[in-house]
Amino acid sequence: MTSPDAPAATLADVVDIVHRRYDPSTAAEWDSVGLTCGDPDQPVRRVLLAVDAVAVTVEEALGWGADLLVTHHPLLFRPVTSVAATTPAGRLVHRLVRGGCALLAAHTNADVARDGVSDALADVLGVRDTAPVLPSAAEPSTGVGRVGDLDAEVSLGRFAMLVRDALPRTAHGVRVAGDADRAVRRVAVLGGSGGDDLAAASRVGADVVVTSDLRHHVASDHLAAGGPALVDVAHFASEWPWLPVAARLLAADLAARGFAVVTRVSTLVTDPWTDRL
Repeated sequence: MTSPDAPAATLADVVDIVHRRYDPSTAAEWDSVGLTCGDPDQPVRRVLLAVDAVAVTVEEALGWGADLLVTHHPLLFRPVTSVAATTPAGRLVHRLVRGGCALLAAHTNADVARDGVSDALADVLGVRDTAPVLPSAAEPSTGVGRVGDLDAEVSLGRFAMLVRDALPRTAHGVRVAGDADRAVRRVAVLGGSGGDDLAAASRVGADVVVTSDLRHHVASDHLAAGGPALVDVAHFASEWPWLPVAARLLAADLAARGFAVVTRVSTLVTDPWTDRL
């Protein structure tokens, strides 16, 4: 273990370690990953990890005395010409800068990486011996989604309950499309919005796909084409399991370089839907 008297890493050190795990060059072209704000020379001893950079997680980071907030979703998805505090995002940037807390996002680069979002989702659902649903050309062990097998065959209804119990509770809940008595064992997971990749999950022989944000016609057409059953969870819930993995790996990677850091995972539910009637 690293001594608590060990030197603090700089923000530049932490960014380098995160990017070695989750290479920004693997992010989607439309994505905006990396450092949003912060001085590369500032020391980092406390890191909070959250799915979203929103008011409650920013306040949690500052209240805990974090030097860095690492989020899955970028605060600034699209190019901006101003971060004035007249916009919601601008206010958060100002709040972080005034509080001395940097902000770093690992989004689609964390989706496709080993030990990334879909690996973590598969693991908490008990899906073993996984491989990417859509392997990356440069590195076939990485890529979009994961597919693997449960230890034993279960009914779709039972599997949906396992999903419900394994993930953070949200107002969205767990939606199921398919016969509840259908036997499932081979599971594909697509952390985040996976509607565009359902056909790929069908091709790898999945009995059921776990993903988020499925639209009516996408789900209906998929089932009509004979595709696997669907389990649709809250976007936030499908990505949260990555946070403890990322926190553990970040602390270990920094310790290997002789730096002391304390990591913490936010358990605040930042899914935008707050009720279901």
